[in-house]
Order: sequence, then C-alpha cells, then structure tokens
Amino acid sequence: MFESLTERLGKTFKNLRGTGRLTEKNIKEALREVRIALLESDVALPVVKDFVEQVRQKAIGQEVMTSLTPGQALIKVVRDELTQLMGEYCDELNLQAPSPIIILMAGLQGSGKTTTIAKLARWLIERKKKTVMLVSCDIYRPAAIKQLETLSTEVGAHFFPSDSSQKPIDIAQTAMIQARKQFVDVLLVDTAGRLHVDEQMMHEIKNLHTVLQPTETLFIVDSMTGQDAANTAKAFNDALPLTGVILTKTDGDARGGAALSVRHITGKPIKFIGTGEKTAALEPFHPDRIASRIIGQGDVLSLIEEAERTLDREQADKLVIKLKTGQGFNLEDFRNQLIQMRKMGGVANLIDKMPGMEQIPEKAKSQINDKEMRRLEAIINSMTALERQSPHIIKGSRKRRIANGSGTQIQDVNRLLKQFGQMQKVVKQISRKGGISNLMRNLKGKLPPGMQF
Repeated sequence: MFESLTERLGKTFKNLRGTGRLTEKNIKEALREVRIALLESDVALPVVKDFVEQVRQKAIGQEVMTSLTPGQALIKVVRDELTQLMGEYCDELNLQAPSPIIILMAGLQGSGKTTTIAKLARWLIERKKKTVMLVSCDIYRPAAIKQLETLSTEVGAHFFPSDSSQKPIDIAQTAMIQARKQFVDVLLVDTAGRLHVDEQMMHEIKNLHTVLQPTETLFIVDSMTGQDAANTAKAFNDALPLTGVILTKTDGDARGGAALSVRHITGKPIKFIGTGEKTAALEPFHPDRIASRIIGQGDVLSLIEEAERTLDREQADKLVIKLKTGQGFNLEDFRNQLIQMRKMGGVANLIDKMPGMEQIPEKAKSQINDKEMRRLEAIINSMTALERQSPHIIKGSRKRRIANGSGTQIQDVNRLLKQFGQMQKVVKQISRKGGISNLMRNLKGKLPPGMQF
C-alpha cells in the first residue's frame, strides 16, 4: 500500500534535503510534486487541494523557513498534515456498551464484506478476549451464509444459522435474542450487498439498523476502487449513521487514495484495514503510523506490537543465549526464524513497515518474497536433524536427496547454503559488536519522531 506515493514523495524530499534553506519558490516546486503524487495515487481532487494548501501555509511559516534542516522540517509538516487528514488517532471500536454489543456491517457486493466480518471476529476473540457470534442477513446469496458459517468455525466464533426463506429483520431479531441467552459479548451482523447503491438495499439496511440499534455501524469498502471508495462511503453515510469504515484489499493497492480520501469526504474514521486474504490479516488503522509509512519512515511500532504478539519469546531467548555463548547459528535456527517471520505476516508485511525500504531497488525487493521464503523452508524441512545442525556435511548425494524431497533443484539447495553461509557471518559480526542492542542503537537515528525506543 502507498508504494507509488511513497516513491514519488521520497524523490521530492530527497531534493529538498540538499537545500540550504527553503524559499517560497522551492516550496512551491515541492508542493507541485506532492500534488501530482497525490492525484496519481487517486486521492480525490478536493482532498488534494485542501491538503496542499494546509501544507503550504505551514511550510512558509517561521518554524520551517528558519530551521537548520528545512527539508526535514517540511517533511514533518507533510507527515503531520497526512496524520490530520486521516484522523489523527486510532478510533477504536466502542466495546463498553452492554452485551451483546451489536456491530452492523454494510457494503457493496465484492468488497470482501463476509471475509472481513470473520477477520473482525478473530480480532475481537484474540486481541480483546470477547465471545463473538456471527449471523448473516444476506438471504439473496445462500453461498454467503454458508461461507460465513465455515469462516466462523475457522476463527472460533459462534454461528447463528439462517436461510433464504426468512426475512432479514426476523433473522436479526432472533439472533439478538439468542446472543443474549448465550451471554455472547459481540454480535456481528452481515447484510446483503449489491453491485451498486440502490434504494431497496438501503431501505433494508435502514430497517435492520432501526430494529438492532447497533453500537457500531461499519462500512466495508474495497480500497482498490480509489476515490470511488470514498464517494460510495459517503452515499452510505448519507443513508445510515455510520460509525466507521473498514478498507479491504489494501495489500493489492499500491496507490492508497481511498485511505487519504475517506475521512475527509465522509467525516467518519477508518477503523481497520484488511492486509491480506487470511483471517488474521486485519489491522487497526493508526493515522500517525500510516503517515510515517507514506513518507518512507516505516511503522516500527506496529512491527514491535506484532513481534510481541506472535513471536515465541522462549525460543527467542534460547537463540540469544546460544549466540552469546558462541554456539553459532544453524539451519534449524534459520528455519525457526522463517516460521516466526511468516507468523508476523510475511516478508511483504515487514518490508512495508521497515523504515528506508523505499530506497531499496525494486529488483532486489522482488527477489525477497513469501514464495521464496516458503521454498527455503521446504528445503530445510527436507534435511535431517544432523544436516540442519551441521550444514557443512551436505554434499553431492545429500543435496540430490534434499532437492528431490523439497521439489526443488540442486542449484536451489546450493543457493540456500550460500545465503546461509553469508548470514552466519553477519550473525557472528553482530555477536562480536555488541549484539542486537547495538544494532537497534544504529537503527535509532533513522526512526521518525515519536517512534524512538
């Protein structure tokens, strides 16, 4: 997400960093580039106009013009205005209401609504320790009801059955009664989608809203539709008292125009973003962190939170002790790190949030992908315990066996062993030069303000 915008802004800021001082002329030139970058990212024109004007007013102010590092000062202005544009802070779900808390989900067909409901259920169960029930009022698509039932089993939520012979209002009322009986904390209600906004759909959702009186009414929208996403959200907001928006398919959206337009056009906060197909791929929307990602400063706080939540602390501690005592880093350790990386959302997720990644050539980035990581894991899985502990014993016949077992070629095994040899050298250097703490100190200066360790 935001790859094209980050790349374009990165070039603009790079030019400014070499400037001794800012003048109205070079600020004007820089803002012209910012304007083009935003328009190319499919941000709505009124949003672009307001944003550029706000940045211009602050950029020609005393603080930026007299700064010793004017380029950096302007970058901070842009980051602050991006944060302001997207809502300043993370607007969380209201989970303080009496149980069952009802969350009504609306959206167009194909926006990923049913999958997003399952993702939200998983997030509530795992992060907020809530019991969750799912119900579908989409009587027009029996397959959607079946899909929700399957997903509810996957994420560990209760499921209230419904079918196409019932009325949406009756389904919703009965589900609400059942949720109370079972002392469920949150009831997530799926509604019917359409290919476009129409009166019948709006009338049905309005009736559901009147009957259920939900604590949250969330609109799910496909971020890849750009500024159309913001306009569709506005149409729904005019008909329904929305409390927030969830952007889906952001992993496939290199522009990010919807994220920058939705809040400004609807006045409603983005509460979550969908970052992949799996049910774990849902993140709370933090405007300040997203703004840092857009200007190439990464999102280290989210990385740390993901690491704390997903990494095996005991295993990590063992590895640290092992390295400190000079026992070395073997292929079993490498495999464990690949598994941990997968738990954190894969390479794409890490690259998206690491500071300075926009400076790495696209060709280099394309070679580091989740498919390649899975291939490496498969090769290591085909090795014996002894081979993982002592890679130097892997010669001709062993390489053939490992390649056959992992469905790869001997050259793939050779490449892994070569890469691993290089990694061992790096690990040894880190161990000698102060360990991970020293590595983090080197990273410290590259982090944006407010994200220091």
